[in-house]
Formats: sequence, C-alpha cells, structure tokens
Amino acid sequence: MLTFVLRRLLTTIPVMIFVALFVFSLLYLAPGDPAALIAGDQATPEQIEAMRRSLGLDQPFLVRFWNWSWQVVQGDLGTSIFSNLPVTTLIAQRLEPTLSLMLLTVALSVLIAVPMGVLAGARQGGWIDRAVMAMAVMGFSVPVFVIGYLLAYVFSVRLNLLPVQGYTPLAEGFRPFLANLILPAVALSGVYIALIARITRTAMIDVLSQDYIRTARAKGLGTMQVLFLHALKNAAVPIVTVIGVGIALLIGGAVVTETVFAIPGIGRLVVDAILRRDYPVIQGVILMFSLTYVLINLLIDLSYTILDPRVRY
Repeated sequence: MLTFVLRRLLTTIPVMIFVALFVFSLLYLAPGDPAALIAGDQATPEQIEAMRRSLGLDQPFLVRFWNWSWQVVQGDLGTSIFSNLPVTTLIAQRLEPTLSLMLLTVALSVLIAVPMGVLAGARQGGWIDRAVMAMAVMGFSVPVFVIGYLLAYVFSVRLNLLPVQGYTPLAEGFRPFLANLILPAVALSGVYIALIARITRTAMIDVLSQDYIRTARAKGLGTMQVLFLHALKNAAVPIVTVIGVGIALLIGGAVVTETVFAIPGIGRLVVDAILRRDYPVIQGVILMFSLTYVLINLLIDLSYTILDPRVRY
C-alpha cells in the first residue's frame, strides 16, 4: 500500500508540471499583447512597455516559467493585477462559499442518485427503471444555468420561499446558510445525479446476476438487505469512481451556478478575473482546481482496497 501511494504521488509530479506549463501559457495564448490588454486601450507605448517589464515579458519564456514555478512551490501564486492583493488571499476569501456549495451538492447527489440507481437496477425494465433513466436523460440534457434560473423563478420570485441570490456564512446561522445554498446545490446536482444514477444502475444489474446474490435470497434475506448490504457493497467501486470523476463536473458547474445565484465563491472570482483579464488570478485558481482534482483521484484509488478486499496494490 505504501509503495502504491508513493508511486501515485510521484506520477502526479509530471501531471502537475504539464498543468503548470499550460496554466502559465494562458497569459501568452491569449490573442494580442498581454501587456497591452492589461494596460488598457488608452495606455501609451511607454506604459505598455512598463507593464511588459512588470509582467516579466521582456525575459525568455523558460526563464519566466521557472521563476513563476519557483514562486508557486513556495506557496506564492502571484498578485492580482486588479486588486493588488495576493492570489492566495483572494482564494482564501472565496473558499468557504464554493466548498460549502460543492459539499452540499455531493451529499445531495449521493443521497438521491444511489437509491435511484439501486432501485432502477433491481427493477430493470420496470416503470421505476424507465422513470430513473428518463430523469437521467433530462439531467444530462438541461444546462445548469437553465435549471438555476427556473428554480430561482419558481421558489424565489413566485413562491418567495427562498432567497434569490447571495450567500450567508455558516457562522451567521445554519438556517440562512442552508436557505442560500439549497437552490444552487439542487441546480448543480442535476447532471451529477444523472451520472451517478446511471452508473449505479449498471453496476447493480451486473452484481445482481451473481451467484452469491441468489444465495443470499435463498437464505431468506429481505429485498432491502440484499440490495443495500450485499449488492451495493460489491458494486461500490465503479460508483465511487464516478463520484470522484464527477468532481470535474462540479468544478465547471460551480462557475456557472455561482454566477447565476451571485454567490461570492471561487467560480465568481474566476468569471470576474476573466472579464478583467486578471491573469494571475486565473492561473492560480486553475492550478488549485487541478491539484485538488489530482488529489481526489488519488483518494478514490486508495478507497478501492477498503471497498473491495480483492483489490491489492
């Protein structure tokens, strides 16, 4: 196990180097002169040249990449061009709303999608199975922002049950905290629920055809015991895998959802940074999301040995 962990950690190094190279290149892949874009349309040639020197654009690319990488290793993601604050400070200020939204979305999705998938797999071809698959297709088909606007219109504008937008920190009370997050979480969880439910259904259909399931039923165990204690446990590996892979969907969906519901999270920070061409912020957030995704995949791989004793590294 220790050897596997060390080997996986080592494999993340070239991945992160490639990601860092891509993120750093964003500044130079953008059309036009980055210094001129940042300085603005009214800037003089002298101001543009001064901006080029401040960005280090007068140095060779590999030198700039090395200097930037060394700062990142030391925990310095640079300074925002717009606010003149460290990027790490800006991310820390916006971390709680995004983390709260994603955790609530994951919890909501797993609690809804897994039972849906289990029941659909157990009733293959029945009305429950068809209903679950129809909901899954809708979840994949309808964009997140459409669901978000629809939920806001119905539950906030028409029924006046929940806030239209904004965010309340958990420290100010659990009820207002949950009231501000429930609609964004529901909107964001649509595609995630569809993904988990379909994979759970497929895994359950495969497991329910095994001999040990027939043996469990022959022993007189109840349907719920067979489904959730025996079948679901042995179908957990692909389900956990898709939950981890789906984190990428949440990261992308959080940007849209936070914009629709005006949540001051990291997704909204990225949108504002793109509009302002604040490249250090864009680079820092993408790098942080990439590292988070790599670490989550590592944890998913490690969980296989717990979920399935047959898996050994």
